Amino acid sequence: MHRTLIHNGIVIPCDGTRTAYDPGSVLIEGDRIVAVGPPDMFATTDAEIVDATGHAVIPGLHNTHLHSGLLRGTAESKSLWDWLRDYVDPAHKALTPEIAEAASLLCYTESLRAGTTSVMDMWRHMEGSAHAAQQVGLRATLVPYVADLPGYDYFETLETNRRLLTEYRTFAHDRVRSWVGLEHLFYCSEEAFKSAAALADEFDTGLHTHSSETTWEVEESVRQFGRRPIEEFGHRGILGPRTVVAHCVWLDDHELDLLADTGTSVAHCPCSNMKLSSGPARVADMRRRGIAVGLGSDGEKENNNLDLLEEMKFASLLQKVTSLDPTTGDPWDILTMATIDGARALGLDAETGSLEAGKKADVVTVDLRRLHTTPLLHGPDFNTVPHLVFSSSAADVDHVWVDGELLVAGGTVRSVDADRVRAGAQTAAEELFRRRAALSGR
Repeated sequence: MHRTLIHNGIVIPCDGTRTAYDPGSVLIEGDRIVAVGPPDMFATTDAEIVDATGHAVIPGLHNTHLHSGLLRGTAESKSLWDWLRDYVDPAHKALTPEIAEAASLLCYTESLRAGTTSVMDMWRHMEGSAHAAQQVGLRATLVPYVADLPGYDYFETLETNRRLLTEYRTFAHDRVRSWVGLEHLFYCSEEAFKSAAALADEFDTGLHTHSSETTWEVEESVRQFGRRPIEEFGHRGILGPRTVVAHCVWLDDHELDLLADTGTSVAHCPCSNMKLSSGPARVADMRRRGIAVGLGSDGEKENNNLDLLEEMKFASLLQKVTSLDPTTGDPWDILTMATIDGARALGLDAETGSLEAGKKADVVTVDLRRLHTTPLLHGPDFNTVPHLVFSSSAADVDHVWVDGELLVAGGTVRSVDADRVRAGAQTAAEELFRRRAALSGR
C-alpha cells in the first residue's frame, strides 16, 4: 500500500484543540492518515517524502454552501430579490444538463485548486455534477434546488430529487453523495417541506435550504405565516441534526435557541452577505450555543470566487466590524469553522475535517514562504494560523490530497485539465447567455 510522508511542515491538526506541530509531519497510508506528530517520530524509509518545509499542513477545507454556475461578474450591484428575479431565475429557465455539468466541473476544479476538498453544492441537473465531482476527485454533497409554488416550475422537483437519491445516494467510492434540497421558504409550499423531510428520512440523508438572508424575508414570513423563518421551519418539520441552513443572518434569540436545541447546523457566507448587503450573521452567538457553523462561499455569482482561505478573512473581519469587539473572529476559531466544524455540519466529521490517525487523508499544504506571509515566526511568537486566516489565498495552496490521492501538486491540478475545463465553461456560458436572451426576448 502506498505511503506518503508530508514532512517537516507546520502541522495544524484542527482536532478541536489549539495544537500545532512546528515542525511536524503527517504519514498517509492508502486513503488514511496513520500518524501525526513531530518529525522525529517518523523513522519510515518506505514512504514517498513530500518536503513541507515553510508550509502549513492543514485538513482540506469544507465549503458548506456553494451554487455551481456561470454568471460570475454579470449581475452586480443588485439587491437580493431583484438579483434573483432579473438575473438568476431567468438563467435557471435557460439551463440545460450539459451547461449545468460544465458549471459544476468549473466550480469543483476551482475549489480543489483553492484547497477545498469538500463542497455542498445546491444546483440543477445534478447527475452531471456527480460525474464532474468524480472527475475532479473532491468530496461533494449534491443538493438539488427544489421548488413547487406557482411560477417556479423550472426548478427541480421532489420527484427529480428522488431520482437523484435513487441513482446517486452515494457515488465515486462514497466521495459523492446526495441530499434533499429546498430552494427557499417563498419558493416551496408547506407540503413540499413536509415531503422533503420525509424523503430525507426515507433515504437516511441530510436536508439543505436557505433562510433569513434579508430583513424583508423575516418581515414577509411573519406577515404570511405569523412566524419568523426558523420558527416556520420548525413548524414544517425540517429542523434537526441532519439539516444545514444557509445564511441565517437575521435570527433572534429564540431562533438561535431553536437551532441549538434541534442540532441544526448553519452555513455562514460572509462574502455573499456583504456583497448583497444582506447583513452580518450572529456567528459568535451561534458558536456560544454549540451550533455547528461552517463556512460557505455561496455561488460564484454572489462571491466571484470560491476561495475559502479568503472567506476566512472576511468571516473574521465581518464579526469584528459589526460587533465592535476586536476579540471576536479569533483566527483559531475561524480555521475551525472552515475545517472540523464544516465537516461536522455536513456529517463528515467522523471521517474527515481534521488531521488525526484513522481519518481520511484529506490534506492541504499552504506555502507560507511569500512576501505577504513574512515574517513566519515560531515558538512564543507563532503566527501561522493568523497568516492562514488573514494573509493567505488560494494562490498559496501547493499540494492537495483527497482520500490519500495527490490531486494538486505544486499548485497544478492533476485530476483534470484545468485549461480544458475553463474552455468548456466559457463555451457553456456563452450558450447559456444566448438561451437566456432568447427566452426573455432581449
